[in-house]
Amino acid sequence: MDGFAGPRQLRRLLDAVLSVGGELDLPTVLQRIVGAATELVDARYGALGVLDESGTALAEFVTVGLSDDERGAIGELPRGRGILGHLILEPKPLRLPDLSEHPESAGFPPNHPPMTSFLGVPILVREQVFGNLYLCDKAGGEVFTDIDEELTVTLATAAGVAIDSARLHGRVAELVLYEDRDRIARDLHDTVIQRLFAVGLGLQSSAQLTSDPVLTSRLDAAIDDLDTTVREIRSVIFELHSPRLPGGSLRRAVLDLCAEAGRSLGFEPVVRFDGAVDTAVDDTLVEHLVAVLREALANVARHAQASSAEVSVRLVDGRITLVVADDGVGVAAGAPGGRGVENMTTRARRLGGECELAPREPRGSVLTWTVPTPR
Repeated sequence: MDGFAGPRQLRRLLDAVLSVGGELDLPTVLQRIVGAATELVDARYGALGVLDESGTALAEFVTVGLSDDERGAIGELPRGRGILGHLILEPKPLRLPDLSEHPESAGFPPNHPPMTSFLGVPILVREQVFGNLYLCDKAGGEVFTDIDEELTVTLATAAGVAIDSARLHGRVAELVLYEDRDRIARDLHDTVIQRLFAVGLGLQSSAQLTSDPVLTSRLDAAIDDLDTTVREIRSVIFELHSPRLPGGSLRRAVLDLCAEAGRSLGFEPVVRFDGAVDTAVDDTLVEHLVAVLREALANVARHAQASSAEVSVRLVDGRITLVVADDGVGVAAGAPGGRGVENMTTRARRLGGECELAPREPRGSVLTWTVPTPR
């Protein structure tokens, strides 16, 4: 043993436990856990890998210590190879003075910052492994100690309770929301859509009373916008009436990712949905589509020099299509694209789909990624 935890370390542990236990929103809880753990043991980098339903790979990877640019440069987040995979198979604390010396070390991907010392601790929720805490590079170039491990294990125990509480709170909120779904759907159909139809009919009648081509063009554009709005509202109504597949909402994940990307882009992309996208995709397809969108927006931020971007997700005839368009410098017709485009194309082909990057008129580029939905 390296001695006993001092008063300062115990105060920090108490602060960390209170920090992760005082929140009921699960994504916020996960972020707080990683932040509290890195501060508790003076680590430069921290991450929390959340296991997928099979318990054999990582579905989420929450980080501390990496900037948005660094995360974007690394590209696809870890799935659970190397030492991360070792912790998945053997969920017990692991301390290493040097990551590279472990026999299962798989190295780092391009653009990943170097890391040396390592401390990994599993997080259990109701005796089941929820994920793993990963802490790297203790301050001052030192190695993690026995006390660091004990403090992190204690925090991980509190984190398991906090995660369980957040999950239960989310389920209660969903039940409350479910009771209002039918009422909201009826209001949208009986009130909002009917009023939009009435406005559209009025505009069509007005268009017949004028011979001014400019005014006619504007009226036609307004009618088209109303038709688009009606389709989007019908999509929402269908989602409200339909049972959602297990897992998170694709619609919510896309909106959150676009909001997050706004920091690196300098603007927030415009997002549109068409069809019942939440009820037609499973967790695996959500994961792939979100990863492709993250890569596409990162490419826009790094290379496009764009001032705006549009993201659309459409469900038509059993196929889900993601389109990311920007007004930047564009790409040459037939250009192969970089490693990121190659990764997105590989994902599409594995799912029986296709991916295309093409110039956009009058300027910019458009990425189209389309795959069939599960039966």
